[in-house]
Amino acid sequence: MIYRMRAILDTETDVIRDFEIEATATLEELHDAVSQSFGFAGNEMASFYRSDENWAQGEELPLVDMGVGEKPLNEKPLNKVLSENENRLIYVYDFLNLWTFFVELMETAEKDHLKGYPSLIFSHGEVPETPPDKDFIAQEGFHNNLTEDEDSNENEFDEDQFY
Repeated sequence: MIYRMRAILDTETDVIRDFEIEATATLEELHDAVSQSFGFAGNEMASFYRSDENWAQGEELPLVDMGVGEKPLNEKPLNKVLSENENRLIYVYDFLNLWTFFVELMETAEKDHLKGYPSLIFSHGEVPETPPDKDFIAQEGFHNNLTEDEDSNENEFDEDQFY
């Protein structure tokens, strides 16, 4: 079985790539397919995130061990990550520039044994020279724990406690 996927670069103009990839391909292979279909070398840090129908960023699916307790999932097959109900991922490539992509499983199909996978099947738009600026806006219901209470000394610290 193959997955027909669509990746959309988060920019003001439409930059879209559709490709086919085997359902048993790994997240690492999906990383390579997306990054290379947009003309990137694929050698920068990247990660996938689960997403819902509103493209809200959910649980991280890291490709490398970041030393924070999460196991890298680079070898996890796509058919264990994606399903009919959970068919969207956000892909962030190059953590310094934050190229962000919306990746969606569009449909499944039978594998063509005469074809190699992954395979780019549609390309629209040009990748801009520089990544778009990102606005980081807290979602409704998010509480900023770093807000200082003016009547409290809780946020004051003693410099000696750090030495």
